[in-house]
Amino acid sequence: MSNSLMTTYAPLPITFTKGEGVYLWDKSGKQYLDAVAGVAVCGLGHAHPVVADAIAEQARTLVHTSNLYRIEHQEELSEKLCQLSGMDRVFFSNSGAEANEAAIKLARLYGKQQGIERPNIIVACGSFHGRTLATLSATGNRKVQAGFAPLVDGFVRVNYNDVDAVKAVAKTNSDVVAILVEPVQGEGGVIVPDADYLEQLRQICDDNNWLLMLDEIQTGIGRTGKWFAFQQSTIKPDVMTLAKALGNGVPIGACLASGKATKLFTPGTHGSTFGGNPLATRAALTVLDVIEKENVIENVKTIGDYFISEFKVKLEGVKQVRNIRGSGLMIGIELENDCAELVAAASKKGLLINVTAGNTIRLLPPLIITKDQADNVIQIVTDLIKQ
Repeated sequence: MSNSLMTTYAPLPITFTKGEGVYLWDKSGKQYLDAVAGVAVCGLGHAHPVVADAIAEQARTLVHTSNLYRIEHQEELSEKLCQLSGMDRVFFSNSGAEANEAAIKLARLYGKQQGIERPNIIVACGSFHGRTLATLSATGNRKVQAGFAPLVDGFVRVNYNDVDAVKAVAKTNSDVVAILVEPVQGEGGVIVPDADYLEQLRQICDDNNWLLMLDEIQTGIGRTGKWFAFQQSTIKPDVMTLAKALGNGVPIGACLASGKATKLFTPGTHGSTFGGNPLATRAALTVLDVIEKENVIENVKTIGDYFISEFKVKLEGVKQVRNIRGSGLMIGIELENDCAELVAAASKKGLLINVTAGNTIRLLPPLIITKDQADNVIQIVTDLIKQ
């Protein structure tokens, strides 16, 4: 590893030179089945020809002009996202953390409109919202926050999937203006809440005039078998954040607002130099188009259910396995003990996996994965756990 790089990562000693679909190849020519997809980013796999052609064509035409001028692809993408989600307006950024920063600022503006001088946002233990100072303050992980005090205040923490805890805060804290949660906690270990969790949070927000803000950075753009995870329920959020799979590897984030959150931002209250530039929005428009035309979301539901059912059969009775859970192609296998060493062990067998929360194997394969490719993943992961 180069000595000129800051040591913010501890990467595996593998360098990839090309990708195609669900596969990557390293410098020696070894092939790997990618069940991480750039941490839920490459939903259409690697080097998708339609997306690649769109990026190349746009790069030869126009990459960046800034938001001092109208951007045609940005306007088209905002309309498409609003059509798919039922939301009303979009702000484009370059990452998920930036999208969540926008959401936090919306909540504070909303609170100030209500006459609340120090607005509070309820967030969940075990959450992950980013690594900027505000988003790591919102994140429910002490390890991420370590060394960065003083943190940004204004966050009230409750246990995830605990509606009673939220109701208790509502009774005691009159400065709360919003709830920010992930529909499924990804970094926290693929934690899937109760089926009515979002409905109950929506009701609490309505009863208290709060904003319901959903971090769909990992769950959005088809990962759970719907365009957005909130569509598994009957509710609609006031604010939703996206990134990761939206650009299939081209950096782009988005903060969507509806209803009473729609007009909080005005010229000068927020911005981004690169956000929503012609290249990123052309890539994202193409991604959405391919997902629709290739029936990708239907595949997510089918293969996601297949993964869960097969793992439950093949790992039945294995004492090391504590739980198998997931939503669509967001799958977690929780073990009794920490299992970080399985990442390197899987790579030796030509499979890329991820371990999160210390003891949970997290699988986030491209949304285009086939049943035969899923069988390969299932067999290798099963063998590793049993060994």
